[in-house]
Amino acid sequence: MPLINLVVTLIVVGVLLWLINTYIPMDSKIKSILNVVIVIAVVLWLLSAFGMLGGMRGMTVGG
Repeated sequence: MPLINLVVTLIVVGVLLWLINTYIPMDSKIKSILNVVIVIAVVLWLLSAFGMLGGMRGMTVGG
């Protein structure tokens, strides 16, 4: 994946998260949970994009 795609995706996710935090009225606990979930998802996506999670693709949960 080209570096420009990574940067653009990170910028879009950051702007969307900022818009949600700024303009959507929510309890602060819900916003904190949402922020943590999005940050964890982005970190996992980045690790996968750089090939550091390649060995985990075959793992399944529950079965």
